[in-house]
Amino acid sequence: MHRDIRHVEHIPGSPTLIRTGQLIGDRRSLQVTERWVETASEADGFVRMRLSPGVDVCDLAATLSDQGHRVSPNHVLVGQPLFWGGPAGRPFPTDPIPPPSREPGEGTSVCLLDTGLAPHPWWERTSWCPADLGDIEEVADADGDGELDPQAGHGTFIAGLLVRRAPGVQLRVSRLLSSDGVADEAALLHALARMRDNPPQVVNLSLGGHTYDDRPPVLLAEAVDALPGTVVVACAGNTAGRRPFWPAALPSVVAVGAVGTAEQERAPFSAFGPWVDACAQGEWLASSYLKWGEFDGYARWSGTSFATALVTGAIADAARTMPAREAAAHVLDPHRSRQIPELGVLVPASR
Repeated sequence: MHRDIRHVEHIPGSPTLIRTGQLIGDRRSLQVTERWVETASEADGFVRMRLSPGVDVCDLAATLSDQGHRVSPNHVLVGQPLFWGGPAGRPFPTDPIPPPSREPGEGTSVCLLDTGLAPHPWWERTSWCPADLGDIEEVADADGDGELDPQAGHGTFIAGLLVRRAPGVQLRVSRLLSSDGVADEAALLHALARMRDNPPQVVNLSLGGHTYDDRPPVLLAEAVDALPGTVVVACAGNTAGRRPFWPAALPSVVAVGAVGTAEQERAPFSAFGPWVDACAQGEWLASSYLKWGEFDGYARWSGTSFATALVTGAIADAARTMPAREAAAHVLDPHRSRQIPELGVLVPASR
């Protein structure tokens, strides 16, 4: 585990990952926490505070929250693998896959916050992919040990699922997760705030985490609600349990679980519960990947991350002819597709 990440159990039996000694809140909360704060920085409407050694971040957050302040530990968000309850599996090499169709005209704008993007024939000469990927390019081996990092290729794999499911989609890719699959709530808050001036129609978040008290993350909920015309789709997690996984479990977010290849029942690794809105195939999916070692640009992989991409793609495809929120309601209409208990509406993998 990273040295600046701490494993806590504020609620016994409910493990959570937080950034060591970090609290996030608003300017008002900084005023009441000043005596415990060593340093603070403010950007995009919230404050990140580094607390003095010995201060219990969770206890302080709980006390201040009970007093009505908008604070929380800086929760760690992960893609795949999880530090517990996972991963759903590693990627496996596969043969080349026929390229997706390229329909004329510009499709739906979808923001993909993930590990970045690798060069690939599928998006050469598209209007949305820059010739020089720059700071959005995937990092394959950050520690230089000669091995692929655990999360490397995750964003590229999801991008492939999106362009296949929603031909013509206009991707806006940002690198939020490290190649180890790690980000945090503060980083996601920054990324969401920076969308407000030019909001996408749909956002794909194949990442998430638990909160220290299992309550909704207040600042994150506000950041999502500040994008009223945007549909946010997030993975339910590979935890195989009912515990809420955030931001997916927020009421304003489409939470996606995974079913098996037959699309009949829950994939063994998928989270589930009344907070899950939709599900799609999450096992043994094939998509674009890195060129590295035995991988020649294609892979098969399993996880709720990839089921999420299929649901995002279905909404993006429908949003070519209607507003994004109407498209989401159309795709998730229980009268159009069957429901799977505690996984919500099934969204078929194919168009």
